[in-house]
Amino acid sequence: MTEKPVALIVLAAGQGSRMQSDLPKVLHRLGGVPLVGHALAAGRSLDPEEVIVVAGHGADQVKKALGKLDPDARIALQEEQLGTAHAVRQAMPLLEGFEGRVIILYGDTPFIGRETLDVLAAHPSDVVVLGFEAADPGRYGRLVTGPNGLERIVEYKDADEATRAIRLVNSGVVAADAATLREFLPMIGNRNAAGEYYLTDLPGLARAAGMRVDVVTCDEAETLGINTRAELASAEAAFQARARAQALEDGVTLSDPATVWFSLDTVIGRDAIVGQNVVFGPGVTVESGAEILPFCHFEGCHISSGATVGPFTRLRPGAELGGDVHVGNFVEIKNSVLDEGVKVGHLTYLGDTHVGERANIGAGTVTCNYDGVSKHKTQIGPHAFIGSDTMLVAPVRVGARAMTGSGSVITEDVPDDALAISRPAQVNKPGLAARLMQALRQKKGN
Repeated sequence: MTEKPVALIVLAAGQGSRMQSDLPKVLHRLGGVPLVGHALAAGRSLDPEEVIVVAGHGADQVKKALGKLDPDARIALQEEQLGTAHAVRQAMPLLEGFEGRVIILYGDTPFIGRETLDVLAAHPSDVVVLGFEAADPGRYGRLVTGPNGLERIVEYKDADEATRAIRLVNSGVVAADAATLREFLPMIGNRNAAGEYYLTDLPGLARAAGMRVDVVTCDEAETLGINTRAELASAEAAFQARARAQALEDGVTLSDPATVWFSLDTVIGRDAIVGQNVVFGPGVTVESGAEILPFCHFEGCHISSGATVGPFTRLRPGAELGGDVHVGNFVEIKNSVLDEGVKVGHLTYLGDTHVGERANIGAGTVTCNYDGVSKHKTQIGPHAFIGSDTMLVAPVRVGARAMTGSGSVITEDVPDDALAISRPAQVNKPGLAARLMQALRQKKGN
């Protein structure tokens, strides 16, 4: 927590033409979520009073994505992309009445650390610029500092040789009080080759007015911006390497770390075991002591302690596995709750289903939950036994300790303790198999 209240402005209006995509750049996925989700997740650690996302290109798509990522964030529209200061000006009306520190982030810069944001939020200076020591400063704007803090930001094209030798460069991230932004943003002009309004002019205006302007530094990796598909792929590799290292540090066993893929919000408890080639999509929690066998894909699900899942299991959103549940190979579960001790060995689909404790689901079981228009619920009672190749046509209930015969199509409720069999009676034709095979062989010989 910081002494001053905090607001976030996340700039996400750019097209990202170098991505060669119709999708807004900030919606390209990293760690299972759009790039802008990383900036929002980091910023939310400050417990901000307001979160404003400035959208422009593909604004409707950005707004839709934010409805899932951060429903409390508000949208400011930048209809024309006329520079970073212009973008911030579009957000300021939504901060009317807010008095506190505003931190300006970028939706295509996913790795800003929470510790860095804490420093920006709590810094006493009027304006704070985030900089970093670049291994290759290239064409970044240089930060010229002196005894009184940040003296000026010099763009590469305007820098002399001595200034270009400076390795401290500008990340673009800025923190300033809301009152400071209200005072100086209208003063920023667009007398430059691009005719745009740049946020880099803010520190100079504030300093000229006698305000204190300083630099906070971070690791260069935190400032990595995504502009191309190649950079997105490199960022994904960096994200996965960090996530794997963190999981190992937290006491998770990864049998083959390089083949396990995490999302931004993946949570795995200590002493869990994860086999090779496992993909954790968004919204997955695995409790301590669970074991995930190889070649599984999970999204939006919860796996309790003591559960064993896989290999080749797919858990879709809404799957809730209780303690000591066993789910085996080639099983798909969606929007279903499996109570403690349930066994689903293999080759099964459970959708919109509640399975009571210690029930056993035989191979080839399918809950027929969709009639082409609506989804329907299947209920399987505790200690029930579902025979192999059972079709459960929802809505339907199988009672506690009830059984279904293999190959049955269950269309009506099965009472507690009952055995349900729904299949044609078997008819044996003595000698017919031998005669049939003989006839087929003779026909082939002809």
